Amino acid sequence: MEDLIIIGSGCAGCTAAIYASRAGLEPFVIEGPQPGGQLAMAGEVENFPGFPDPIPGSALVERMRQQAERLGARFEGASVIRVDFSKRPLEVFTESEAYGARSIIIATGASAKWLGLESERRLIGRGVSACAHCDGYFYKGKRVVVVGGGDTALGEALFLSGIAREVIVVHRRSELRAKRALQERAFGNDRIRFEWNKVVADILGDEKVSGVLLKDVITGEVKKIDCDGLFVAIGHKPNTEVFRGQLEMDEEGYIITKDLVKTSVDGVFAAGDVCSKNYRQAVIASALGAIAAMEAERFLEGRSL
Repeated sequence: MEDLIIIGSGCAGCTAAIYASRAGLEPFVIEGPQPGGQLAMAGEVENFPGFPDPIPGSALVERMRQQAERLGARFEGASVIRVDFSKRPLEVFTESEAYGARSIIIATGASAKWLGLESERRLIGRGVSACAHCDGYFYKGKRVVVVGGGDTALGEALFLSGIAREVIVVHRRSELRAKRALQERAFGNDRIRFEWNKVVADILGDEKVSGVLLKDVITGEVKKIDCDGLFVAIGHKPNTEVFRGQLEMDEEGYIITKDLVKTSVDGVFAAGDVCSKNYRQAVIASALGAIAAMEAERFLEGRSL
């Protein structure tokens, strides 16, 4: 029996563990299949407060973990395969163990949808990114490619247009799916141009991105475009499948919360990208993790705001 189980070990989970440890809750953290979350895959991070020099994402989240462990948090390298929130104590199951908990913080995050190319996997953090707000600054005055045709892609392209010399949006169709207002802004931006009916066939570069090969989905023609960075903006999927039927979610699978972190089950809280789909930033995930820990403390003490 645990007072508090934290599921996930990214920014939200580690920060929740830090705050919960300082509150004397002795949190138990189940790391999940990707310890450190998406931040562990990031290249250099330079927009996290308190770090005047860029720091690799993996190093930043490792520092969070070390801080949590020093304060008393316990980490388990396992993944949750099933939960039961219909009774007390709340139950969490990994492949080898079953745990009871008085309260739970879900910080399993959301995973970027990738193109599935070997070169993409190899160059993540070396020119391939899924977050313009995280990595866009490194492409000041350079040429970048954004893949996608929805709101996310155009939002990324518009943001990058204020930094990069040229932004090329690659879309597999001849029309965009983004909101009309975003389309109008993008079409009116002289730093943004479009490659229609194209998909990325390969990403070029050994140590860093140097270009892409685009394939025309109608003619099959392949052409090369030189670029310094590739931003994949085809959406995210919240890592919430294990919680289906246990918590209220929206149509995309994001956990619905009230008061920022409270879920539809008392004593179960959610923090980070698992519930905040519009602000996928490490600092925001950390802030929600801190709030979730404070709410868990209040719940366990029988207090409320």
